Order: sequence, then structure tokens, then C-alpha cells
Amino acid sequence: MDKEQVAEILLQIGTLLELSGENPFKTRAYGNAARTLEGLGEPLATLVAEKRLGEIKGIGAALEQKITELVETGRLKYYEELKASIPAGLIAMLEIPGLGPKKIQALRKHLNVDSVEKLEAACKAGKVADLEGFGEKTQTNLLEGIERHRTYASKHLLSDSLNVAEPLLAALRACEAVIRCSTAGSLRRFKEVVGDIDLLASSKTPVEVIAFFVAQPGIIKVIAQGDTKASVILDGGIQCDLRVVSDTEFPFALAYFTGSKEHNIVMRQRAIARGLRLNEYGLFRSQEETRDPALRVDCPTEEDIFGALALPFIPPELREDHGEFVAGEANELPRLIEWTDLKGSLHNHSNWSDGHNTLEEIADYMANLGLEYWAITDHSKSSFQANGLDAARLREQIQVIRGINAKLAGQGSDFRLLAGSEVDILKDRLDFDDDLLAELDVVVASLHVPSSQEAENTKRLIRAAENPHVHMLAHVTGRLLLRREPYPVNLPAVIEACAATGTWLELNCNPWRFDLDWRHWPYARSKGVKCVINPDAHRNEHAGYLRLGAGMARKGWLEKKQVVNQLTYSGVLQALRGKRGQI
Repeated sequence: MDKEQVAEILLQIGTLLELSGENPFKTRAYGNAARTLEGLGEPLATLVAEKRLGEIKGIGAALEQKITELVETGRLKYYEELKASIPAGLIAMLEIPGLGPKKIQALRKHLNVDSVEKLEAACKAGKVADLEGFGEKTQTNLLEGIERHRTYASKHLLSDSLNVAEPLLAALRACEAVIRCSTAGSLRRFKEVVGDIDLLASSKTPVEVIAFFVAQPGIIKVIAQGDTKASVILDGGIQCDLRVVSDTEFPFALAYFTGSKEHNIVMRQRAIARGLRLNEYGLFRSQEETRDPALRVDCPTEEDIFGALALPFIPPELREDHGEFVAGEANELPRLIEWTDLKGSLHNHSNWSDGHNTLEEIADYMANLGLEYWAITDHSKSSFQANGLDAARLREQIQVIRGINAKLAGQGSDFRLLAGSEVDILKDRLDFDDDLLAELDVVVASLHVPSSQEAENTKRLIRAAENPHVHMLAHVTGRLLLRREPYPVNLPAVIEACAATGTWLELNCNPWRFDLDWRHWPYARSKGVKCVINPDAHRNEHAGYLRLGAGMARKGWLEKKQVVNQLTYSGVLQALRGKRGQI
């Protein structure tokens, strides 16, 4: 395990200890240790291997032993036993927004609530509102949170699904009995939220592959195991299904199980119109359902299947029956952006506000990734909960960034930081005056405290877009996947305002956001609105979200030329000045 994974488990231990009523000093020790690990300047594995972990302030002998066990084995007996000792219903309640250990303890003590079901009943009976520290609004919010949790209980973030699927896929590729393998389903189509994970492999000995698969680490439970199929539960409660087919059948099975259902229906209709029959086993010269090998059209790859149906290859991300067939027939499918096209990011945070890394650490990390630029856009003063910067601090940060860039230039580095701000869109103005905004390289405008009224939110976003110093609108709907619905906003109107003013729209590629939603990018694209793929990074490792963002941009039909941060450093500087009429 790396430091981020270990820190996450330490935080969970602290939460579980607090839930069980443990001494607060002990619970805080785990949180402090997690923050210490997050701030390490060298690999945790190195400290463990060299037995230097105990030298770090705040890491005593007991914590050193636990961290070492996690790093070396990927597991911690103490954590597993602690989790097992607490009623599952209490742990499940932690997943309801607005409920922390202290409130759960109060509910258990005063109302004997120890499960989500009992919490729902107590809320509906009006008992929770009467508790000190709760009230009517909290009770209403808890009921809404319970309903959302129930709706999304079997859904998982794309990032979480990739994190557990990719090691399994890598293992299958290394298995000698496997000829070809791939993800399928919504994961391969890069949907932002995934149900089950679908894996597909081809082999001459499927039983051997199935046996290999169910023995992999990270599998909590085997639900079913047959000669050609297996279903397992992975870490995080995600179900993963593996199907093994012959190599001849593999392309057809891959296309079929990738979907979507709507896309597959059109593909089958195209086959029928040509006197063929398409299913998961092949493309057959027959109008009847068949698996007769003698009637199968030779298609060694998915590309061959599309070609046999008079279509160019349709990338998996576009297979939603959202216009891909019309575009394919007209030879107008876009040449989708690749994540390696991205050269930087224009919305990120440092430890000057609510980020975790210093400016120097960020510059060093991003330069080593091979990026050309990285904008620092810490929060403005109204975001006090995020330690937002006032005008004086922002001007001080600008000078520090200029100094870092001068040092980089002196060292012969081409990498540069950009000075910026994520400026709150307030009810009647932006959080900073235009004079200060004019001093920045990058201005990102965000609506952090939206109205419940669509017209008000739309008005505020359009007003921000009309400001000549604002380069882009960030996470314009404010959604948090599986947690919070988008706030009401007239997106077509906002997109049209961006088109009229030359303002960019962000594709925030934090996996909880993916905002703007991929479904709206074709309209933005048709209006000529440029996209900026930003991780909204709060720690250096979040730079990895750029890969997810590029995948989501592909799903939105975006090409390289439509994405701002595929530009070089000099190109992006020119584009930034263009909004202000400085070119």
C-alpha cells in the first residue's frame, strides 16, 4: 500500500474508534498520523524498509507496527477486527450525508437507532427533530440522504471501479491460458457511475482461467463459479463478472457485452437489414438465431464487425445511440482526444487554501510528470471554510509564484506555474474586484453557494461569463455523484452565454464531479465553446484525474482541438490573453 491508501485506513480507524466511544485522544492520534503520512516527502515504503518510520514525530511504536503491516501485507488485522466488532448498521449509517460518529452515538443513546432502517423510521415519526443538535431541517436532510443512499447503493464511481478492475485485468493478461482480455460494459464505455464490473477473456481452457481468476487477491467472496463464468465481490463491495469465450467469439462477445443496450439494438437491426444475424457469438449469414460456425462471418476484431455492417469503428465511449450511427454513416465521427494530449491544468489548489501541497512541491511534481504548466487557483476570500485568500494574500502568492518561475527558468526548466484564483460567484458580484483579477494569469469562476432557484443560478453564471477577466466557469452544476444532485440551472442559456463571450467551460475531472456532464458537451461543442479538463487538484496525486477527464471528454465527443489544455504553455498563454482582448 502507498501512503494515500494507508492514510485512508488510519482515518477510517479513527472514525470507527470514535463511533465505538473510544478516548478522543486515541482517535485523534490516527487522524494526525494520516495527515503526517500525506505530507511525507519520500516514499512510505522506503521509510518502512529502512525502519525509519518511528523517527517521525507522532508515529509511536504501536502506529509504526500497524503502518508497517499495511505497507508490507496490504492488510491490518487490528483494523479488520475493529470493523467486525462494531454493529454493521452503525457503520452503514456513516454513509448517510450529515451523519458523523457523534450524531450516530446520540441517535443510538437516545432513540436506540442502530441501523439505517431504524433511522428512517425515527425520522418519519418526527423523533429525530426533537433531539438536541438535530432539528427539523436535519431530519429532512437525513430522510433525503437515506433515499439517495438507497437509490445509489449498488452504484460505484468510475474511478473506484477502475482501481479494482485494472489489477484484475493485468493479472488476466499475465495468465498463460488467456489469449485476449478486456473490460466490457459501462466501465469500458466510461460511464461516470458503474454497476457491476464486466470482464471478458478468450481461452482454449476456460476452466483454467476461471480458477485463476477466483484465486486473485482483492476478492472478498466468490458468488458463483462455473466452467466459463464467475461472479465475485471485490473490495468496496463491487461485483465483478468474468466470462470466458473462444478467441473466435471474442470480438463479438466484446461488442455485445460492451453495449449499450440501445447501441446493440441498432447494430442488430443493421445486421438484419443486410440479411445477417448478430449476437454475442458471431455475425452469421442467417436470418435465424444460430451459432453455426460455418455461417459465421470472419471478424477477427471489433473493427471488422463494424466494417461488415458498413460502419467505421465506433469507440466504446460513444456507444450510447446518441448519434454515433448517423455520424458514422456520414464519415463524421470525431477523432477523440487522448489523455496524453493534455499538457497541464488550469484549476488546482495549494496549501495556501485547502490543498495539501506547497507551491514548490507542486511545481516539482508536475514538472517530473512531464507537464508544461499548472495553474494555482486557490479559493477566494468568501470561501472561508476552505481558507480562502483575501486580496493581500493573493497578491503575495502571485509574487511567490513569479519567484518560483524565475528559479525554474534559471535551472533551465521549461515548466511554469500560472497564478490564478477560483473566484466565488456571489449574489451580485464576483468575490474580487476587476483590478485584482486583471493581475492574474487565470481566473476560474465558481458558484459555491447556489440558490434553489434556476433563474438566479443561471443569471449569476451568465454574469460571471460576461466578465472579461473570467476565463472559465467551473463545475457549473455543482453535482457530487452518488451524493448530491445538480443544482437547478438553465444549461443551454449558460452555454450560449459562454459562446457569446468566449468563456470556456470546465470539465471538472474529479471523479465525484465529472461536471459538466458528458451529455451536454455535444451542444457546447456545436456552439463553439471550448472545454478545459481540470482535476481541481487538492493534492499532487490528483493529477492522475486528467486521464479520467480525457475519457469523459471522449464520451462527450470532444476532439483535441476543442480542449484548451492540450495547448502548449505559449499557446495557453495566448488563449488566456485572448479573453481579455490582449492578443
